[in-house]
Amino acid sequence: MSKTLERWGSKRAFILAVTGAAVGLGNIWRFPYVAGENGGAAFLLIYVAFVILLGIPVMMAEILIGRAGRRGPMQALGALAVEAGASRHWRWLGLFGAFTVFCILSFYSVVSGWSIEFLVASINGNFRGASAADIGAGFDAFLANPGLLVFNHTLFLLMTMVVVAAGVAKGLERLNNLLMPLLYGLLLLLAAYAATTSGFGTALSWLFLPSWEALTPSVVLHAMGHAFFTLAVGACALMAYGAYMPDEQSLPRAAMAVAVLDISVALLAGIAIFSVVFSQGMDPADGPGLMFVTLPIAFSELPWGSLWLSVFFLLLLLATWTSAINLAEPMVATLQGFGWRRSVSTAIVTFSVWSIGLLSALSFSTIVDFRPLLGRNVFELVSSIPPDIFLPLGGLLIAIFAAWVLPRGTAAAALGVGERGYLCWRHVVRWVSIPLTLMVLLSGLL
Repeated sequence: MSKTLERWGSKRAFILAVTGAAVGLGNIWRFPYVAGENGGAAFLLIYVAFVILLGIPVMMAEILIGRAGRRGPMQALGALAVEAGASRHWRWLGLFGAFTVFCILSFYSVVSGWSIEFLVASINGNFRGASAADIGAGFDAFLANPGLLVFNHTLFLLMTMVVVAAGVAKGLERLNNLLMPLLYGLLLLLAAYAATTSGFGTALSWLFLPSWEALTPSVVLHAMGHAFFTLAVGACALMAYGAYMPDEQSLPRAAMAVAVLDISVALLAGIAIFSVVFSQGMDPADGPGLMFVTLPIAFSELPWGSLWLSVFFLLLLLATWTSAINLAEPMVATLQGFGWRRSVSTAIVTFSVWSIGLLSALSFSTIVDFRPLLGRNVFELVSSIPPDIFLPLGGLLIAIFAAWVLPRGTAAAALGVGERGYLCWRHVVRWVSIPLTLMVLLSGLL
């Protein structure tokens, strides 16, 4: 495959695209409940430290491979490996990344479909005046309704793939330029509302004043894993975007901007969520149900609760939509590398993801007793193994390829920070990021 001629229209478009890939369920759904289960501020500080030491260097490694290769992930890895005198089998890492994203998107579409249902329910005022038992029972009934789950999964996936089919400039870039600012606007609006609630001060203290006795090895490992998951590294998605990166753009500055924007979403979402939770005297450690059970209960007791809950689920839907669009692109780019048209590649990805997503959607009802591995159903498998094992394994191999296999001149030119800057980055990746990534992988395996 020849080098791609497509480019992002501006430096801002690239940053918004990578941020769109990173910002999603990890920030608005996963971060609050993981922070809630792991002590709040202590977890937050360790998480930010690992974003700097682990996430950003590996993100730069992934993007620079795409920038150096200017092809789809599989083709870029193969061509660069041959150039370096290494095995051409490195190209299979690109296919592994596409498979990882495929698994993640199949459950991502299902959970994002939940946000559609809860957005409609919030607008209709279905949670107003409802008891905690009623809201919990309603969520259980929703999960047990295969027709609703499949419909929402299908609707969300179609929303996603129509944009991907339009291409980089007309599809991804145009929607990112529109939706990412809207997403941040809604977040700031929710944070401003949170400042008026009685739990705002408690939420700030809980998020920013660490209680060091809460810091355990388990908290450190969770922070490490979340830092990896939230930046969308390890699946070659950012490699695909690096291929479209403008020649004159600074890669380190872009990576830093993405990390800051990504962390800010998690913090603003945490402030908004925990302010409401503490206002109602509820437990921040309610786990994955925090989003779809605890928050509707909390908002139902507040003035204008239905309006603010609707804003929140609109925010969640936008975040997951932009993330899904940006995660789907590498799979389409990989198939295009085999010579298929974008429309055909998009159709194949859509049908494949939809089919596996069906198994995830039906895991709560029709095939609830189907547990093919480790006593887990399909949803539990695809929502745990790919993010906990496949992503760190992919990130580990990407970091090794960029820091140990790529020729020094090729990597330095793609990084674009001069010889001294390149050596500093390479040292951090080799001796800090790679060992930390290995720890994340081992913790996922164990």
